[in-house]
Amino acid sequence: MAEHPMDQRRKIYLESVPAAEALERFLAALDAAGWRGEVEEVPVDEALGRWTARPVLAAISAPHYNAAAMDGIAVRAEATFGASETSPRRLRLGQEAFWVDTGDPLPPGTDAVIMVEEVNRVGPEEVEIYAAASPWQHVRPIGEDIVATEMVVPPGTCLRPPEIGALLAAGVTRVAVWRRPRVTFIPTGTELVEPTDRPGPGEIIEFNSRVILGEVAQWGGVPVRHPIVRDDYEALKAAIQAAVATSDVVVVNAGSSAGSEDYTVHVLQELGQVVVHGVAIRPGKPTMLAVVAGKPVLGLPGYPVSTWVTADLFLRPLIYRFLGTRPPERPRVRARLTRRITSPMGVQDFVRVRVGQVGERLVATPMARGAGTISTLVRCEGLLVVPEHLEGIEEGTEVEVELLRPPEEVLGALVAVGSHDIVLDLLAAHLRRRGIGFSSAHVGSLGGITALRRGEAHLAGVHLLDEATGEYNLPYVRRYLDRPAYLVLLCRREQGFLVPPGNPKGIRDFKDLARPDVRFVNRQRGAGTRLLLDYELRRAGIAPAQVQGYRREEFTHLAVAAAVKAGDADTGLGIRAAAQALGLDFVPVTEEEYELLIPAEHWQHPGVQAILELIRDPAFRAEVEALGGYSMADAGRIREFRPEEAPRP
Repeated sequence: MAEHPMDQRRKIYLESVPAAEALERFLAALDAAGWRGEVEEVPVDEALGRWTARPVLAAISAPHYNAAAMDGIAVRAEATFGASETSPRRLRLGQEAFWVDTGDPLPPGTDAVIMVEEVNRVGPEEVEIYAAASPWQHVRPIGEDIVATEMVVPPGTCLRPPEIGALLAAGVTRVAVWRRPRVTFIPTGTELVEPTDRPGPGEIIEFNSRVILGEVAQWGGVPVRHPIVRDDYEALKAAIQAAVATSDVVVVNAGSSAGSEDYTVHVLQELGQVVVHGVAIRPGKPTMLAVVAGKPVLGLPGYPVSTWVTADLFLRPLIYRFLGTRPPERPRVRARLTRRITSPMGVQDFVRVRVGQVGERLVATPMARGAGTISTLVRCEGLLVVPEHLEGIEEGTEVEVELLRPPEEVLGALVAVGSHDIVLDLLAAHLRRRGIGFSSAHVGSLGGITALRRGEAHLAGVHLLDEATGEYNLPYVRRYLDRPAYLVLLCRREQGFLVPPGNPKGIRDFKDLARPDVRFVNRQRGAGTRLLLDYELRRAGIAPAQVQGYRREEFTHLAVAAAVKAGDADTGLGIRAAAQALGLDFVPVTEEEYELLIPAEHWQHPGVQAILELIRDPAFRAEVEALGGYSMADAGRIREFRPEEAPRP
């Protein structure tokens, strides 16, 4: 009996091919298979965004006749010589002068136009002029814009509105362009469901196809989405065969690793040639590049960031190659890294970063590294690639960043680094309506002060309770900041325990955290909420080791709330607004002051001034208080800090 492809599973091994080599191998295999783009003719009116396949030559000149460029009279220039203010020249209408409007053809024998403002009508048959006309004055001669047979557009040009106009002006009504490649995306996985606001336990909403096919449309391809294919060998095989028969490129999403239900590599080996299985990148190592029936089939990992990175590396070049060109280069900038990055040797590590300009310096702040965090692609401004020969990059190093947003949007943004609060998200929305970007990174209050000291941010959100004085923020600013600054009260907010509805564990105070049946979720080191927790634990005589979950850290209040909502923790310390947002109950502990710390050198920044205006706006104040757990009383209060007044540690 013949061996079923699935029986060969243990013979399949992931490689670790450098990305550039993997793409080179793939393109060589496709060249050998004869895969290439095709040319088609389309009406120029329908060619916007298409890539020209051949030089486009003018069918006619533009203009194709000598045309008046002004309203006035057409004349033979020689007949006007000698005319002046003191010796005007009279011309007979219909014989020596002819009325014309802009765009009219010049009457035979004429070679100039005199503007109507410079013509005096002296009778029904005569006009008078006071200056001579020079030959071809105010005339658009034949071919002034385009001459018949000249090249209007070279090959490999993406047709924009100006090119469409130029082609039509040159009498070209049809144009040879590269056919758009048809790209079919096959999502796989028994756990996948179509978009819904009520997914069941273990169900994952399928959105990778929408992300990648959206990119395909922007890159110039024709996106086709295949229905979800369950984890079944024969079903996947049939889907790939059908897609290959009707498409130029096929993408299979998920099932590219070596798990018990990762069938893609075996199906592709049965149907064609697997050129690469395993690329030395992170995220995206299990990427698969294959040729089936002479066409490219890409097996991309299922985690959303992995899917996007690998599509950008391997699918994007394929589409542009089919269109007869190369992918356009994205802008690149040099920026200072604000935090150390660790990376495994032997792989290219693609790190999402937030980028902003603070003073004369560009700064790049690394974001969460998880391959499943699609939100980081929403918030990041760029990608930083750690080369395979490095184990990381040290804080303060100048690095090259590939921008994913327009440079003007990145460079004009207000950079906030510090404690997280939902009101910051509200501020960001209002600032964007005013045309001001807001780039925020959540590193905790102490991390924010440190970023300001290093000149890496315009402002920081802080809420740090000083145990000795009971005062918020200013004692820490005195301790750690070395430049003049202002503390602006953004809001007062309630901190407390986030608990499931009904508070089933009966959590009332910090002593309950030491109970063996209570699972806690903490905030990261340097967060004001973490400092509040440590302060209260010391007051209660509880050691951190007694709190189950003390070492589990989240970077935002909403992330803490999500952990409690999911049942992964019984409680966490956070703000009332986070509990309210996710339908949790809330046990209040204290009210704290959340302030914006702004160095004096950034006080006049347009974004800072816009924030000050918003804080004073009654409508904005009402919007904040509607979130729950916030008070805007005294919001906008300003406290000044001068470092000469601060005791040195």
